[in-house]
Amino acid sequence: MKHVVNFSGGLCSFWAAHRVVEKYGTKDVTLLFADTLVEDDELYIFNQKSAQILGVPITRISKEMTPWELFRKQGMIGNSRYPICSVYLKREILDKWHIENCLEMDTVIYLGFDWKEAARLNDIRNAKPRWRWEAPMLDEPLWDKCKMQHEAELLGLKIPRLYLLGFPHNNCGGRCVRAGICYWVHLYRVLPNRYLEWEEEEAATNLELARRGISSAGFSMLKDRRGGAAKTLTLRMLRDRIEAGEKLPTHEWGGCGCAGEYLKEPEEDDDDHQVATPSPTAQASD
Repeated sequence: MKHVVNFSGGLCSFWAAHRVVEKYGTKDVTLLFADTLVEDDELYIFNQKSAQILGVPITRISKEMTPWELFRKQGMIGNSRYPICSVYLKREILDKWHIENCLEMDTVIYLGFDWKEAARLNDIRNAKPRWRWEAPMLDEPLWDKCKMQHEAELLGLKIPRLYLLGFPHNNCGGRCVRAGICYWVHLYRVLPNRYLEWEEEEAATNLELARRGISSAGFSMLKDRRGGAAKTLTLRMLRDRIEAGEKLPTHEWGGCGCAGEYLKEPEEDDDDHQVATPSPTAQASD
């Protein structure tokens, strides 16, 4: 039996892998890491140390494309309802590796979900019923993130700075298209250069898409819902509101959910999406 851990570079996937190795040993275990090329430096350090502790090397896969390169290629900017970076840079290449390297009948795929995420495990089991999916951190003993951090430190793992700065995950350098307004406000306050980097990428991508005739109105990851109607909210617009001292929502955190959900494609008349209709030449081929 093969045991493949979809290894994100976070605490929960580390402990999922740890439980797998404790139960089955290291011989048939793979730590499968999908690299988006925008990760924090400390994620790679965390992965290296995790591999040493677990006795299993990291198997790195990547589309060798950043989220912004993907957005320009696909002719739209990912958002919370249609996170195309998660689809193309995580989910699809993980699925492709599973198909090319494993047989459904003799492989278990493990996910780093904690005790609050049983619904996510059920969703992926329903979407991919031919594969066997497990999430060891949903089993007893149940640990919260504080317990995971404490036990990781006892093993000599350095806790990645994104956790220490208050982020709920250790992916994409603290950025996420599924994050809400509060999340981006927090990023601007604790890691302003990373906020500004993605602000520039968002603006440059909109200019490129407008030049190609894809959208004149512009796309954004966020929505401004003041007044009841959803409107474009770019990171530049949000920064202007932050710097003006405006009182902003305190509940719209959103959240990263890469590689564990299988979402329907958006409808073109859904105002909570931004769906491009590219010209035949707008989208590059693989």
